[in-house]
Amino acid sequence: MTADELITTYFETGTLPGLPDGHFIDGAIVAPAAGGKMESFDPGTGRPYASFAAGDAEDVDRALVSARTGFETWSRRAPAERCRILNEIARTLRAHAERLAVVESLDSGKSLAEARGDVAGSARLFEYYAGAADKLDGRSVNLGSDAAAFTIREPVGVTAHIVPWNYPTSTLVRGIAPALAAGCSAVVKPAETTPFTALLIAELLIEAGLPAGVVNVVTGTGTEAGAPLVADSRVAHVTFTGSVGTGVNVMRAVAPNVTGLTLELGGKSPLVAFEDADPEAVADGALWAIFSNSGQICSAGSRLILHESLRDAVLPRLVEKARALKLGHGLRNPDMGAINSAAHLDKVAGFVSRARGRGVEILTGGTVTTDPESGSGWFFEPTILDTPDPADEAVTQEIFGPVLAVQTFSDEEEAVARANGTEFALNAGIYTRDTGRALRVARAIDAGQVTVNDYWAGGIELPFGGNRKSGFGREKGLEGLDAYTRAKAITLAG
Repeated sequence: MTADELITTYFETGTLPGLPDGHFIDGAIVAPAAGGKMESFDPGTGRPYASFAAGDAEDVDRALVSARTGFETWSRRAPAERCRILNEIARTLRAHAERLAVVESLDSGKSLAEARGDVAGSARLFEYYAGAADKLDGRSVNLGSDAAAFTIREPVGVTAHIVPWNYPTSTLVRGIAPALAAGCSAVVKPAETTPFTALLIAELLIEAGLPAGVVNVVTGTGTEAGAPLVADSRVAHVTFTGSVGTGVNVMRAVAPNVTGLTLELGGKSPLVAFEDADPEAVADGALWAIFSNSGQICSAGSRLILHESLRDAVLPRLVEKARALKLGHGLRNPDMGAINSAAHLDKVAGFVSRARGRGVEILTGGTVTTDPESGSGWFFEPTILDTPDPADEAVTQEIFGPVLAVQTFSDEEEAVARANGTEFALNAGIYTRDTGRALRVARAIDAGQVTVNDYWAGGIELPFGGNRKSGFGREKGLEGLDAYTRAKAITLAG
């Protein structure tokens, strides 16, 4: 079915045909051991539209047994063969891109255009790591003697991937693609509000030639399925994306097994605009830095830090652009889609309500709303808060919604201090025409990624990850392979 046919079917029937209702273990969809099911909700309507398997420790055990066998098979494949299969996976994802995008939009609430971009980027991720699969070489080491010494890079083994709900497809793929390139196998636990694209992609991996057992998917809650997965001693590395609190619990869970860990825990990223910046470019950049995916992005530019001389030129433009954004059901392809769940909508609304109670000026938005066409769904207006107090929770805490906190500064030192003024250190953006200042400030800001004059510049070729409470480890880029390989030194005495 085409995307239009799928969308028509959904709005006529309230569901989609062919959605998997079990786990994906050992190359096939299988029923949950305990027979439990959960409902998946459409954020654009606030109503359930399908059910999926509620996994538990028994399901996790089955998946890990399969993944261990899959690892023995996959790790012995020639690197060139892994390269070929990963490229075939990319082609297969592109062939099924429209169906994946419709399901991604329906499951997460994001616009269809955003979902299409996520699927296209995921196909590119597989291509990128396909190119690395046959180039994971060691090095020759001169010991200054007759001995011959060299290193080799080996896959770490079975990996676990805890995938968040805001980017179910691209976060899944940015973890499993380098793991597969390195020769590892994987067990994936998608978020309980967005289970379906992981299951559909797992089926496509088999279609593209990946051996059964190399990638397994167990759905369910974090407590019943995620916790036993990360705590299992058969797992060599855990890649987790989520909240700080849950990340700390994952660290505790993996510690007894001394399991490798990559944590991406979110951010409160600053966009700093200096007095020489183009006001229109700053307004456009700030708009999409915070309102893309309804602000539900760990790296969202959720703090706009303006030079005081630029404030009056930027804010009216930005407010006007925010008010012009069209909200609606993701499958109708609006400018901004829904909030992923009722619980998260309450959290976002709570931050804004408390800010209003403290006397923070709301320049625009600030209200829970619905899809204007249907009058239903979980939506929040694009919101801009005037927050001069650097200690205000709207400045320091991750809201993870379409809420922008605006601050001002008078000089470069104050700009850097405000940019570094939270516990997070994931992304940052700088707007200036002064190249020297851009490089100087980029070095001074504590962040895993810094972009200049385009907040979303960069791409999959660059490492992504944070410092401090944004986590540790890097995904994407060649650095994304580091978590899934280990170096072994071999020396032959003369």
